[in-house]
Amino acid sequence: MPELPEVEVSRQGITPYMLNETVMRVVVRNPSLRWPVPSEIQQMVGLTITAIRRRAKYLLLETDWGTAILHLGMSGNLKVLPHGTAPTKHDHVDIELSNGKLLRLNDPRRFGCVLWTREPAEQHALLIKLGPEPLTAAFSDTHLYERSRKRKIAVKQFIMDNHVVVGVGNIYANEALFSAGIHPELPANAVSAEQYTALTAEIKQVLARAITQGGTTLKDFTGSDGKPGYFVQELQVYGRAEQPCTTCGVLLQEVRMGGRSTVFCPLCQPRLTS
Repeated sequence: MPELPEVEVSRQGITPYMLNETVMRVVVRNPSLRWPVPSEIQQMVGLTITAIRRRAKYLLLETDWGTAILHLGMSGNLKVLPHGTAPTKHDHVDIELSNGKLLRLNDPRRFGCVLWTREPAEQHALLIKLGPEPLTAAFSDTHLYERSRKRKIAVKQFIMDNHVVVGVGNIYANEALFSAGIHPELPANAVSAEQYTALTAEIKQVLARAITQGGTTLKDFTGSDGKPGYFVQELQVYGRAEQPCTTCGVLLQEVRMGGRSTVFCPLCQPRLTS
């Protein structure tokens, strides 16, 4: 599914076409997404988009009257197209703009969402309990260390908990733990303060690099401009089970954690506390 870098790339891609433009029409072809698209989404018509922000994996299209909350689900994507572009299969929602462009949500699995709120977006039930953004000062090694002291779950699952920090999805958790030399199955409360310092830095670096390079190309994600991401070329462990470690040459191992693939190097990521 699109992770934080892919969503941020989408935000950056659509912003030049949508910011300060007025919504002329909202077309809902299929309201049956993860949650039904509310009829209130039509309140966007006639309003000007004053800001386009991202919170975790949600995109926020802000106006003076309310905010549209978009999520790409498991396989959704956004594209900016000219008015009148014929829809294809799974093109569920269009937001038509005053500049002759439209924002189109394509979502084959219909796990995404398009919602509307009149309240401050961060007060919405989907957002209010989220942890800090990983690329801000609010996310620190101290934050991770303090939140982990009573947590016995595996450190990989801990950093993927959106109540702890948002946007560290499976791909980037694998990569950050490898770069920090931490075994993914190590209990969160057994990871030392020094290890969390390294892990925090690696999470920030791997996400920042992925955003810079346009996200990670998997089978479903395409950027809003139609260009795929290229970070996949730099993946060191994810998707490389039984291949040699890029650091030591030992074969990488794979386990399932929370139903997700977890790949690590048994030599570079020993299951020992520091």
